[in-house]
Amino acid sequence: MSQSIEVLNLRTQRDFQYVLKMETQMKGLKAKFRQIEDDRKTLMTKHFQELKEKMDELLPLIPVLEQYKTDAKLITQFKEEIRNLSTVLTGIQEEIGAYDYEELHQRVVNLETRLRDCMKKLTCGKLMKITGPITVKISGTRFGAWMTDPLASEKNNRVWYMDSYTNNKIVREYKSIADFVSGAESRTYNLPFKWAGTNHVVYNGSLYFNKYQSNIIIKYSFDTGRVLAQRSLEYAGFHNVYPYTWGGFSDIDLMADEIGLWAVYATNQNAGNIVISQLNQDTLEVLQSWSTGYPKRSAGESFMICGTLYVTNSHLTGAKVYYSYSTKTSTYEYTDIPFHNQYFHISMLDYNARDRALYAWNNGHQVLFNVTLFHIIKTEDDT
Repeated sequence: MSQSIEVLNLRTQRDFQYVLKMETQMKGLKAKFRQIEDDRKTLMTKHFQELKEKMDELLPLIPVLEQYKTDAKLITQFKEEIRNLSTVLTGIQEEIGAYDYEELHQRVVNLETRLRDCMKKLTCGKLMKITGPITVKISGTRFGAWMTDPLASEKNNRVWYMDSYTNNKIVREYKSIADFVSGAESRTYNLPFKWAGTNHVVYNGSLYFNKYQSNIIIKYSFDTGRVLAQRSLEYAGFHNVYPYTWGGFSDIDLMADEIGLWAVYATNQNAGNIVISQLNQDTLEVLQSWSTGYPKRSAGESFMICGTLYVTNSHLTGAKVYYSYSTKTSTYEYTDIPFHNQYFHISMLDYNARDRALYAWNNGHQVLFNVTLFHIIKTEDDT
């Protein structure tokens, strides 16, 4: 809970800085606007109208600013309450029975509920910044994938590990990040097919991967150890026809975000440019597709956040998020969001909606990047 509050605090404070700048700008404009009203006859009508329109644009930001201030105060209260509870728990360790356990437990439950309610206010946002990485472990070959399930419960922190981009069928499972770091495997799975690339995803208890030397997507259940579904991704290039810049049979990239399950690939019909398809998680049927104008072979990696695809321009040093495509509006824009490619070669980069972080395989290093999203805060009037 402390870690969750620190992450929430960091995001809120960053966004708060954006809004504070807007507040300063609004106050300055408001003063100028009053001055103009006092002596508007001496100024041109055109300039007066321009400032009035600018002021009208900024006025809707006032409720957002007030909500950020409220949330910042709320997080401060949360931090103080956690410090108080931690002190009490320390005392209990020293002297068992000094406090009523049931009362203390209820306080923790109430605090957790309030924290979750606060987190729910953060709707989907636009990617603003990538920080890190944090190196979790050094293991495996130069290429691979590691992941957690974004739909798992809070108590379920299993990690899955898939080394190499070809000629492998073994998936290693760890009960937690701590077990993953120490190398304490809890289970291994021998898949019925070899996989291609490193762009797999675990979603709602199942592994989704691209079958080697094909454009077939496999859904494999960890609970039953069986294939639940498989389907060919029509017209999708495979086996290094349309890979990312680093190659490695990375033609088909499977990913998940707050909205659902996605496949990113390229087709001859779209001239080798990226196609985004939303998939039915049970049947793997394509629900809807979007054709972009960005060449798949010029992309280093890509990931989805809140229905928007973000594409990097390289897998090497100096890489940055260079292009984004929104499936909500069917529009694109060129971006300039750098990130630190610490170990010089990225062969996997995927967003986890539960952790709100990017999981990456960075030249035999398993790392995490933190993302800063510009959120719209939901107020009581929006519900």
